[in-house]
Amino acid sequence: MNTMSDVKSTAGGAGNLGRYRRNLQGEVDSAALYRALADAETDPRLQQVYRRLAGVEEAHAEFWTRRILGAGGRAGRLHPGLRSRVLAWLARRLGTEMVLPIVDTLERSDVTQYDAQPEAAAAGLPADERSHARIIQAMARPPRGGLTGGELAQIEGRHRSGGNALRAAVLGANDGLVSNLSLIAGVAGAALSSHAVLVTGIAGLIAGACSMAMGEWLSVNSARELAQSQIDVEAEELRAFPEEEKEELSLIYQAKGLTEHQANLLAERIIGDKGAALDTLAREELGIDPKELGGSAWIAAATSFLLFAAGAAMPILPFAVLSGTTAVWAGAALSGAVMFLIGAGTTLFTGRGMLFSGLRQLAIGLGAAGVTYGIGKLIGVAIGGG
Repeated sequence: MNTMSDVKSTAGGAGNLGRYRRNLQGEVDSAALYRALADAETDPRLQQVYRRLAGVEEAHAEFWTRRILGAGGRAGRLHPGLRSRVLAWLARRLGTEMVLPIVDTLERSDVTQYDAQPEAAAAGLPADERSHARIIQAMARPPRGGLTGGELAQIEGRHRSGGNALRAAVLGANDGLVSNLSLIAGVAGAALSSHAVLVTGIAGLIAGACSMAMGEWLSVNSARELAQSQIDVEAEELRAFPEEEKEELSLIYQAKGLTEHQANLLAERIIGDKGAALDTLAREELGIDPKELGGSAWIAAATSFLLFAAGAAMPILPFAVLSGTTAVWAGAALSGAVMFLIGAGTTLFTGRGMLFSGLRQLAIGLGAAGVTYGIGKLIGVAIGGG
């Protein structure tokens, strides 16, 4: 005779059968895909990594099979789904490098699938899924068969340190210039006084620069907080599962080209020092520099403020010595010259001709100013009743 608790337990197990079967199918798909990638891979070291990943997925599949049987269901013999079969076919025809970015995306999208499942959490499956996602990400990014384009560019001197900062500086100044020139053009089109145009330009400079600074501070600070939370999770995993983290590091180094023996020795040495282990795991798995965390939010905000303000000042500088329509046209001329220089400066990143890039930037900026001037003209006529 069943007790009431037995009945509830059976009912709960039966209710979970659908979830268990979906989990099982996912593990069968992943294991089959990793086996196919191992068969298609030409590098013996990466073959071994794929096979070890497949082995973990097969162990997960066995875990869910036992759960299904324990709940009174039948697991049956599942076959890989259509997506896994298609990816396996592509890997065999086109090579693993063509398929790996797709696998990377799939792993990252499924990284939290077990977080809310108590049975999986108790068995450590969420940590395994995060580990697999990071390993595949590392395999998708390393140089394979030679130097990457970025490394070649650094050797040849084409990719200068600080290129992203220079690009941000150019575009930040351009934002301030175009937006404030357009604002002043709109006010001038409404036939307001020279004083009103100047006040509007100064207000636009201050408001825009403050907005850019606050937006940059929030963006960088949020990125820093996210990076720190990821490092904290990594520290907890290192404390709770040191052997799994060591295995993960070994697989990452094998994916980067070390032999299994070399990777194991390196991982063993790193895990032995907790501080160095966390630093290395953050850099290798998360792509985060723990000392920088993406840089200072305050410096980013101040830089953004100054760059925007520098660009926004161009249309209003002539008002310091001129007035009326003359000052407006002088501001437009100065802004046009600076826009041409900014456009020419972008050739540092694009490789296009300086004349073409400068004229294109000039046309876009003056076009925006022309549109707002026309709208301001219409509003001025409507309000004035002329």
